[in-house]
Amino acid sequence: MILTRRAALGTLAAVAMAPVPAFALSTGDAQTLVAGLVREVNAVIASGKPEAAMLRDFESIFDRYADVPTIARYALGADARRASPDQLRRFTAAYKTYVAHKYGRRFREFIGSEIVPGDARPVKSWIEVNTSVDLRGREKFYVDFHVSDKAGRPLFFNLIIEGVNMLLAERTEIGAILDSKGGNIDALIAEISR
Repeated sequence: MILTRRAALGTLAAVAMAPVPAFALSTGDAQTLVAGLVREVNAVIASGKPEAAMLRDFESIFDRYADVPTIARYALGADARRASPDQLRRFTAAYKTYVAHKYGRRFREFIGSEIVPGDARPVKSWIEVNTSVDLRGREKFYVDFHVSDKAGRPLFFNLIIEGVNMLLAERTEIGAILDSKGGNIDALIAEISR
């Protein structure tokens, strides 16, 4: 059988474009991400810094460990489709600060406590990593992190705090604020930027 240059190039192109198995996110990758996140959060909690400094630290942690664009788009819901690229960019930036400060204030309640990473298991297209929060003088509670690598690296995109889904709660809250602003995305951005 004689192989022509055209056939050889066609075969080479077909091989080059053949699907390559994607590297799947492992439970170990997800646990490593959450362990790093927990280590940094515990360090900030134990730092004794003033609230403003702690909130800046929490925002930095959120930016490094969370899939902020995915979380922000989900929180905005269907309105993300009608937002201009500039509005979406500004909303994402404002939302990052808003949610980091909101949950950062919640983490400040953990002063004197420790967040402990636990088991991980695959769920649909992500990995769920369980953690427990050992509060001094109070009953332990649980926070589950949903981790995905859809952004190109492992990042968390959701938290379940004692059964309360952060994505759903945030979508409801952001939707209510947007409704109170008559559907005006710029007014929503201004409101959450306060």
